[in-house]
Amino acid sequence: MLFPKYSQPLISGHSQTLVSCHIIKSRGFKFQNITLRIRERKTILRNKPGINGEGASLPKICNKKLVRATNGRIPALEPDTNGGLSRKSVPLSSNNVLLPFLYNSRKVVEHIFLLKAKRDLSEEKEKDMLDFLYTSQYHMNGIVAISLGRIINPNADNCTHAVFMRFQRREGLEEYYENPFHLRVLAEYVMPYCHGYINLDYEFEVEDDILPIFRKGEDFESGVEFLLMISVLGTAVGQAVEEALAALLSLTNNFGSLIIQATLGSNFNLNDRDYTHGAVMRFPSLDALEKFTSSFEYKDIWRQKFQPITGKALVVYYAVDPIGTQIM
Repeated sequence: MLFPKYSQPLISGHSQTLVSCHIIKSRGFKFQNITLRIRERKTILRNKPGINGEGASLPKICNKKLVRATNGRIPALEPDTNGGLSRKSVPLSSNNVLLPFLYNSRKVVEHIFLLKAKRDLSEEKEKDMLDFLYTSQYHMNGIVAISLGRIINPNADNCTHAVFMRFQRREGLEEYYENPFHLRVLAEYVMPYCHGYINLDYEFEVEDDILPIFRKGEDFESGVEFLLMISVLGTAVGQAVEEALAALLSLTNNFGSLIIQATLGSNFNLNDRDYTHGAVMRFPSLDALEKFTSSFEYKDIWRQKFQPITGKALVVYYAVDPIGTQIM
């Protein structure tokens, strides 16, 4: 089941004990009572008296930087009042919840554009439409990453194609919406062959490193892009929404070996409010996606955290071909 019809909080307070952390970066630094020296995906943990646990290699998370902690309180990412994510000191549960921390981050803007193509769209017109949308990154500033493709799964909104773009900042996205080249592509190569579309925009913080920001490198050469959108009920309490987002983010961290990168946030596009929140997850394969969405943990979070606050939801995914892997 890729999308449950509709948790107990993953985060609860306990005493402080840090066990180990795993960071992919070639540099050394100190954190609390632990000295870390990192070299090519290997972590050396030097425990001082009073620190329990041995250093161990941990699974990857969306940005390949994580910490495993038990009964501890460490810096982590949590939803802020604006629907984004901010660093706060939060307690971790005793079930080894994995949360990203200890890395420099950079705010990026995620743009989701879903198309509803007409039934008579030919392969030639489809190719032209996708080619012109893809080459938009070469005709304007601000786009740092892009993927697009034909949606694989049937969905309630009958969306047929999806475009994901990442911008450095909001101003870049605003310029994109008004850019003459973009407007011409819409007028000549998109709207004549589509009867509708959905836009969703949100902010998120990713690791301040060239590969995760630009979504480049071996991990991003191909895979499956998974897009989740929900419309929160007007009666939903803000704290419940924040807890649901935090639970989903924590879950993606726990499934880090299956997920290359995951971002999520609140839709700030005032012109398109069909959905209030969105998430983008890159999986290395369809098999990895199915393992995640069919897991008990994913279904449980959806049932306990999202079902009570969600009016409608949309899940789409598409294959990403190994093209455009060089940083422009």
